[in-house]
Amino acid sequence: MTKPSLPELLHAAVTAVGGSERPGQAAMAEAVAEAVDDQSHLLVQAGTGTGKSLGYLVPALAHGERVVVATATLALQRQLVERDLPRTVDALHPLLRRRPQFAMLKGRSNYLCLHRLHEGVPQDEEEGLFDQFEAAAPSSKLGQDLLRMRDWSDETETGDRDDLTPGVSDRAWAQISVSSRECLGATKCAYGAECFAEMARERAKLADVVVTNHALLAIDAIEGAPVLPQHEVLIVDEAHELVSRVTGVATGELTPGQVNRAVRRAAKLVNEKAADALQTASEGFERVMELALPGRLEEVPEDLGYALMALRDAARTVISALGATRDKSVQDEDAVRKQAMASVESVHSVAERITQGSEYDVVWYERHDRFGASVRVAPLSVSGLLREKLFAERSVVLTSATLKLGGDFNGVGASLGLAPEGTAGDNVPQWKGLDVGSPFDYPKQGILYVARHLATPGREGSRTDMLDELAELVEAAGGRTLGLFSSMRAAQAAAEELRGRLDKPILLQGEETLGELIKNFAADPETCLFGTLSLWQGVDVPGASCQLVIMDRIPFPRPDDPLMSARQKAVEEAGGNGFMAVAATHAALLMAQGAGRLVRATGDKGVVAVLDPRLANARYGSYLRASLPDFWYTTDRNQARRSLASIDAAAKADGK
Repeated sequence: MTKPSLPELLHAAVTAVGGSERPGQAAMAEAVAEAVDDQSHLLVQAGTGTGKSLGYLVPALAHGERVVVATATLALQRQLVERDLPRTVDALHPLLRRRPQFAMLKGRSNYLCLHRLHEGVPQDEEEGLFDQFEAAAPSSKLGQDLLRMRDWSDETETGDRDDLTPGVSDRAWAQISVSSRECLGATKCAYGAECFAEMARERAKLADVVVTNHALLAIDAIEGAPVLPQHEVLIVDEAHELVSRVTGVATGELTPGQVNRAVRRAAKLVNEKAADALQTASEGFERVMELALPGRLEEVPEDLGYALMALRDAARTVISALGATRDKSVQDEDAVRKQAMASVESVHSVAERITQGSEYDVVWYERHDRFGASVRVAPLSVSGLLREKLFAERSVVLTSATLKLGGDFNGVGASLGLAPEGTAGDNVPQWKGLDVGSPFDYPKQGILYVARHLATPGREGSRTDMLDELAELVEAAGGRTLGLFSSMRAAQAAAEELRGRLDKPILLQGEETLGELIKNFAADPETCLFGTLSLWQGVDVPGASCQLVIMDRIPFPRPDDPLMSARQKAVEEAGGNGFMAVAATHAALLMAQGAGRLVRATGDKGVVAVLDPRLANARYGSYLRASLPDFWYTTDRNQARRSLASIDAAAKADGK
C-alpha cells in the first residue's frame, strides 16, 4: 500500500473536525513536515482562523516519531487533548494504519497527592502532621472545598486539578498537593503505586504525542533532570509567550515569610545549634527587608549581602543536619523531613544565587501590599539558555498568530536565541520563518483608528480627553466594546467614569471570574468588558458582541520595571537599540494580541481604536502598526464614529 500523502491526511482530519480546508493551513502543514524531515527549525505565523492546531498535528502524527506539544494556556491544552487529537487520530487511523496514542503531562503540583490526602499535611508549628479535614471548619469555604476534593479523589481517574469543576482556591489545593521537591518519591511512598503524577508520567512515556505547558518545558530545560520523555520533535504553540514563561521559571524569590516557614519546618528535626543559626539569620534578613525600597539593585547592598550570606551558610548547615539525623518520635517523619528539606533548599539556592552575583542576573526589591517586601533574581536574558537547551537535540516548530513583528521574524527569533534568518555557522541553529496569513480579509473587515488629536499620555494623572473619546466611541458602537487597559488602575477609572456617563452595562476584570465575565460579555451585545493586559490573551468572542476593541495607550513596559530596563540597558551597552529590541518588541506583541481579539470569524466587522497619538506620530509608530493585522487605517475620528454606528445598525437589523 502506498503511503498516504500529506494533503490526503489533512483533508481527512479537516473533514473529521467539520472544518473547511484553507490554503494557509495546507502551506503550514507542508512547512512543518519539511522541518521535521530535515531536522531543522521553523517559526510559523498563522493568523486566527487558519486552523493551526491541525496544521502541525497532522504532519507530526504522520511522521511517526514522538512529538511534544507545549502550549501556554490551559484552554488550548484541553482543546488539543479533548477535541483536536481524538478526532484527528480517528480520522487518520484508516490511512496511517496505526492509532497514535496521546497524553497530557503537567508539573507534579497539578496532581492530587494521595499521601497528603490520607496522611495529612506537615504542620509548621508542631511536630508531625495534622488532618486538614479536621482542622478546617466544615462550614467554611476551605472546609467545603476540602470535603469536595476528598469525594472527588474517589472518582477521578487523573487527579488533575483542572478536571475538578468547579475549581478550588490555591490555598485549598495546597492542602492536597506537593511540589516535586516535597514529593517522597514513588518507591518510598505508601501510595506510590496509585500516584496520579506517576501515572501521568507513565502514560506520557507510552504516548506518541505528549501535550504539556511552557512552564514544564522550561523546568525540563533548566533543571537538567528530564521531566519530559525523549522526543524527536518539539512544537511550541502560543510561542509568543515562551520567553516570559521561561523567565518566570528561572526567577528566584525570597521573602521573610518564606524564610520563617523554612525555619519552623526544620527546627524540630535538627540540632539546636543549627536551628538557632537559621533562626538568627532569618531575623537578620527580616530586619533588612523592613527597610527595602522597590527597585533594581545594580549592586547588592552590604547589609543585604551579609544577611543573605548568613542565610546561605545557616541553610547549608541545616540541609546537612536534616540528612544526618532521624527522629522516630515525629509522626510520618519522611514527609515532614521532605517538606522541611524542600523549604530550606529553596532558601539556600536563592540566597546563594544572589550572593554569587552573576553579571547575567538582575536583582531587585519588590513590595506587595499584602505580602510585604521580597528580593527577586531573574536572568538578564533567556536567549542563550533557549538556544542551547531547546534547539540542540531536536527539530523545533514555534507557532503563534503573532511572531512577525515590524515585518519580520528576527525580533522574536533573537529573544529565542536565534541568529537572524539565513545566518550560517557551525553552532548556529538553522531556521526559517513563514507567514501563512489568515483567512480573514482584514482591510474589509476591520479599521485601525488612531486618535491622533489626543494629548500624549503621561506617566500619571487623569486623561480626561481620552475618557471623553472612549465614551463617544462606546456610544457610537452601541456597547459591544472590549476595553484593554495598560494598568488595573486605568481600567477601574474608565469603568467608573463610563458607568456614570453611559446607559450601558460595564463589566470589570476582577469583579467576577474571567470565564463568567466573558460569558456575560458575549451574551449581551450592549455590554462592555474592561480589563488589563492579562485579558488580551484569553478573550475569544466572535460575532456582534465585540465590534470595538479599545487600547488606552501603547503598552510599553513601565520605566521602573527592573528586568525590562536592565535588558534594555544591556542591549544598548552591546551597541544595539535597547528601546526597539525590548520596549517596542514587548509593546508590539501585546498590541498584536489585543488587536487580534476583534476579528475571530469571517463575518466579524469592527474597529480597533488606539487612544494614544504616538502610534500615528512617533518614529516607532510604523514598526508597531506593521505588527498589527492589516486593517484599513485612519486617524479621522468622525470616520471611526460613523463606521461604528453603521456596524451597530447592521447588527441590530440582523437581530444581534
